[in-house]
Amino acid sequence: MLRAGGGPRRFALLLAAAAGAGALADRVLDPPSSSTAVHASVSPPLRQALSSAAAGLLRPASSLFSPWAPLPLNQGFPILNSFASASVSPANLSNQGSAGSTDDSKCGRGCLGRETFAKAASAVGPAVVNISATQDFHGWMAEKSIGSGTIINPDGTILTCAHVVVDFQSTKPVVRGKVSVTLQDGREFEGVVLNADRYSDIAVVKIKPDTPLPAAKLGSSSILRPGDWVVALGCPLSLQNTVTAGIVSCIDRKSSDLGLGGIRREYLQTDCAINQGNSGGPLVNLDGEIVGVNVMKVMAADGLSFAVPIDSVVKIVENFKKNGRVVRPWLGLKMLDLNPMVIAQLKRKSSAFPDVRKGVLVPMVTPGSPAAHAGFRPGDVVIEFDGKPVESIKEIIDILGDKVGIPFKVLVKRANNVTLTLTVVPEEADANQ
Repeated sequence: MLRAGGGPRRFALLLAAAAGAGALADRVLDPPSSSTAVHASVSPPLRQALSSAAAGLLRPASSLFSPWAPLPLNQGFPILNSFASASVSPANLSNQGSAGSTDDSKCGRGCLGRETFAKAASAVGPAVVNISATQDFHGWMAEKSIGSGTIINPDGTILTCAHVVVDFQSTKPVVRGKVSVTLQDGREFEGVVLNADRYSDIAVVKIKPDTPLPAAKLGSSSILRPGDWVVALGCPLSLQNTVTAGIVSCIDRKSSDLGLGGIRREYLQTDCAINQGNSGGPLVNLDGEIVGVNVMKVMAADGLSFAVPIDSVVKIVENFKKNGRVVRPWLGLKMLDLNPMVIAQLKRKSSAFPDVRKGVLVPMVTPGSPAAHAGFRPGDVVIEFDGKPVESIKEIIDILGDKVGIPFKVLVKRANNVTLTLTVVPEEADANQ
């Protein structure tokens, strides 16, 4: 029998461990005295495991600040309550959940209550749909693609992944046959693919409902931080109403980091569990707002999932509405963000490197590109773009927007602190750039 002084949470931890231990022992371990004692029997293997795990981590009061002090196996050890500084009386145990008080009304923005994840899921859940695309060949089903989507307008406008509804493997992108959309209430509609973008893997599908549909609220991905909680919803393997949770691991994972070529993209990296069928489903914050669209995972690893940031998705949808496609300006520059450490390293390698505190380095210029025609050279540091100081590639991309054929003034600094202004006219990127 193991006796531990303290609160009911300590009792709950010990009792749960004892319940799964199998055979029970009748030996008594006498720990330091306490005003409140709870009793639970444990087997010798469990007692051995608990004592071993506690050695050096949980120490008697006399050696509490002596790191890695071992405990004899025939002695008890203090159970430290890491959840609360004040103990809870047994009478109040029934009112306590895994997150403390059941009253979430006192829990403000960013606070985790026992219903936090449930509320986030319920806020967007009714707008999550199951999407399947079936290709028939002379009456035989040749291929079926499954995925998820989110209703973003009560009129039936749905956000999803392009690879779910469009086949990009053929010479010309084609819709994957009949697109079926199943709502949370079980109703099924035929969907029409309005737009799809290969590089971002974002598509918009439209259905024609009889009545307005529940629509999810769009949030902002720009305020996310590594470590923020997020929830992924979707229909993995066509299992509707599936919810998983995790944290944001990285807010700007580069496509090049993942071995993806072509146009530069950035993703939100999370450890949410997603599987085949989750593609196109929403990634939401704890307020139930969409902050990303789940697009892929690393098959050979756990906890490596990726989503397109919702801020990027919004711009893509705006391009769809304005141009019918995503227009991406192309300069022909390979660029690198600079920071003080990189600048110091470059200065050590070459004393001719310009004296700058920030900017974007140009390591390579594509021959025959707009940048080459403008006079860019490898080693140039972009200080200003279109009259605005820049510190990152993202800032340059944001300034460019969808502007093609329009001249931009660029202030650069090159070796030996030579400063000059170049004029570049971006072209529209094509599939081979």
